[in-house]
Parts: sequence; structure tokens; C-alpha cells
Amino acid sequence: MIDHTKLWVVMIGLAVGSFLLRYAFIGFVGNRPLPPWLLRHLRYTAVAILPALVTPQVIWPQGTDGQFDLPRLGAAIATVVLGYTTRNVLITICGGAATLYGLLWLLG
Repeated sequence: MIDHTKLWVVMIGLAVGSFLLRYAFIGFVGNRPLPPWLLRHLRYTAVAILPALVTPQVIWPQGTDGQFDLPRLGAAIATVVLGYTTRNVLITICGGAATLYGLLWLLG
């Protein structure tokens, strides 16, 4: 059981941090035009988030206590190949998931 005071401190801290991070873009920038180099970099933010979420699960998977896991590496490779060749997000995500579950089923 977690201490209630500690829980509320974490929740309020996350709320304030989230507000300040969003306000930095919405409040300070508003409708002012952004420089083209910043817009170009912001366009890649969504593309960078998915690998940042998946990479720890491939390199240090919690399901295997941080040990190397062939199905996860195979799924990551298949996902990169599908993404590069098809340039279709749905095919890439579904293909990577199908590869992961197929390899987990085959290799156990």
C-alpha cells in the first residue's frame, strides 16, 4: 500500500509539470508564427515517440527479466523492414504485432 500523502504529491507534481509543459507551447507561443526549422523538427516528434517506447522492450524486456529475447528482436526487425518498405503505419504496427505473437507462439 502506498502512502496517501506521497501519492497526492506525485499526482499534483505530474499535473503541474504537464500544465507547464503544455503552457510553454500554447501560452507563450499562441498564434505567433514559428520558424520553419522548428516546425520541421516538431513534425518528427510523433515518429520519434514510438521507437522511444518500444526500444526498452526490445533491449531489456520485462517479460524475460531483462534477458535477450529472440521474438522481440525479430518483431522489431520485421517492423523496421515493413515500415521502410511499405511506409504505411497500420501495416507496420499490425505486421510487427503479428510477428511478435507468431514468434512467441512458435518459440514459446
